[in-house]
Amino acid sequence: MSKSSQRSPFGWSNRGGQVTVIEAPVARSYRRRATIAFWVTLGVVGLLAATVASEYMHPILGGLLGVVLGAVLGAVLFALIVAWPVLRVFWHWLPEILLGLATVYGWTTLMQSTPLWGSLLIVALVVGVPAAIAPTRRRVMAWAWCLIVRHRLRLCFAAFIATNRHGSLPLILLAKPTPAGERVWVWLRPGLSLRDLEQDGQMQKLAVACWANEVRVMRAGRKYAAFIRLDITRREPLAHTVVSPLPDYVPTDIPANAPTSPGMPPVGLDLPDVPDVTVIASPDAPRQRKPRNPTTAASPNGFDPSDYA
Repeated sequence: MSKSSQRSPFGWSNRGGQVTVIEAPVARSYRRRATIAFWVTLGVVGLLAATVASEYMHPILGGLLGVVLGAVLGAVLFALIVAWPVLRVFWHWLPEILLGLATVYGWTTLMQSTPLWGSLLIVALVVGVPAAIAPTRRRVMAWAWCLIVRHRLRLCFAAFIATNRHGSLPLILLAKPTPAGERVWVWLRPGLSLRDLEQDGQMQKLAVACWANEVRVMRAGRKYAAFIRLDITRREPLAHTVVSPLPDYVPTDIPANAPTSPGMPPVGLDLPDVPDVTVIASPDAPRQRKPRNPTTAASPNGFDPSDYA
C-alpha cells in the first residue's frame, strides 16, 4: 500500500506524509460557497452601509466606509464557511479535548500546589473512589459509552449513509445515557431524510457498528423534520428480576384467622337480618304487529304519528 492511499482509523487520509483532515472535494465545495457568500455580503452590506453613512458624511467617505464594512463582514463569513468542516471535526472531539485539557492543566496545577505524595494521594482518591463504588462506576461508564457512540455514528455516516451532492454528513449533536443504552440527537443536512436511515437495513448496520442490540430512529420533535433521535439499546432493563419490598412491610404478629389483606374490606357481604326474596321476572307483554304500509284517513300519504310515540 502506497503512502498516497493510506488512511488512518479516524477517517483522515495520509498523502505523502501530510495528514488531510478534510477531503479535497469537500474543501473545494465549501471554498466555492464561501467565495459566493463573500461577494454577496460585500455587495449587500457595502451598499446599505454606504447609503446610511452618506447621510452623515461625504458620499465618497460613506462609500469607502461601506466597502470596508462589507469586506470585513464578508471575510468573516468566508472564514467561517471555509473552516466549518474543521470546526465540525473539533465539535465531534470537543468532549475529549476538554477532558484532556482539564487533565493536563489540573495535574500541572496540582503538582505546583501540593507535594508529590499529596498529588498522588488526590489522584488515587479521584480515580479509585469512583472505580470502587458500583453506582458511580456504572454512571461513568454510561457517559463513556456516549462518547464512543458519537464517534461510531460518525464513522457509520461517512461509510454507508447517503450524503447530499456537497458531501455534507449529518451533524451529531448531544448524547446522554438511558436505562437501556444511549440516546443521540442528530441534525440531518439538506439531501437526507428520516426515510434514508430506515431503508435497506441501515438500522441493523448502525446497531452492529455501535456494538448494540438494536437501534431505533424517530423524529425528535414535530417542528423540524431534520431533527431526529437515535435510541441505542444495549440491555433490557425490564427483563431483570426486581425484588419487591412489599413483604418487608407485613407485620409479624398477625393472628392465624386474620384475612389475607387486613387493609381491604371483605369481598362478600353476609347480612342475616335481610331475608332472601326470590324475584320472579314477569314475561313481557306481546307486542302488536303493525301493517307494513299503514294508511289512515287523517294522513293520506301513509304517515302514522304513532310510529314515533
